[in-house]
Amino acid sequence: MGNHVPTTAAGRAALEAIIDQPSRTLVALDFDGTLAPIVENPEDARAHPEALPALRALAPKVAAVAVITGRPAEVAVHHGGFAGAEGLEHLAVLGHYGAERWDARTGKVTAPPPHPGVATARTELTTLLEGRDPGIWVEEKGGRAVAVHTRRATEPQAALDALREPLTGLAARHGLIVEPGRLVLELRPPGMDKGAALLEHVRETGARSVLYAGDDLGDLPAFAAVGKLRSDGVPGLLVCSGSAEVGELAERADLVVDGPAGVVGLLRELAGQLG
Repeated sequence: MGNHVPTTAAGRAALEAIIDQPSRTLVALDFDGTLAPIVENPEDARAHPEALPALRALAPKVAAVAVITGRPAEVAVHHGGFAGAEGLEHLAVLGHYGAERWDARTGKVTAPPPHPGVATARTELTTLLEGRDPGIWVEEKGGRAVAVHTRRATEPQAALDALREPLTGLAARHGLIVEPGRLVLELRPPGMDKGAALLEHVRETGARSVLYAGDDLGDLPAFAAVGKLRSDGVPGLLVCSGSAEVGELAERADLVVDGPAGVVGLLRELAGQLG
């Protein structure tokens, strides 16, 4: 398919299935690092300027499109410009790793109550971070998770490594888990991951082929879910939005593209291929 040819047999078979039967295909995408470039302050993140047009061109030709993100659903909707976008009537944004859901058809978010451990862990974080590099900062995630970023620290990787053990202990005391990412450690409730969210959405939509694109360690469960789908006879194409920071994802991918611009190019090319 033009410039985007999977390097694996499974990926090529999945792409062929997607092109043959697009009306039975689910296209699922991470947000940060995949649709939106990584920036120093996550609040400044916005979808690549060509992401929305590419999605609008592709979405009417496939069964469904989903954005699966660790962010609150409403934040991803706002930063992506998805609300009211023509052609995205069947878009779902699965926020907080699937704990929240925003549907384009209703414009509403549905979600269970937040885990109480998140609030108590957030309170203790203030004490735990005292005296550490002032570049370390905490991102609130709507009461459903809390993330500690080290990208602004003097030595970002060293700061992250030093926090792993204390944050793991803090999370365990409050019934949470630690999810590592690109210079970030996120504390969130167990049982929430992109793989479970993806599998549930595949069941709901009845999709018989899947494309999933991601860029970070939090996308590994979704990659594993696609592996499970393949074993059940559902072709899946794994796309890595390329990053030197997460080589493990690139190694497992069928196709590596050059960040959000590359993802946009793939979506645009696929939309053109589907006529």
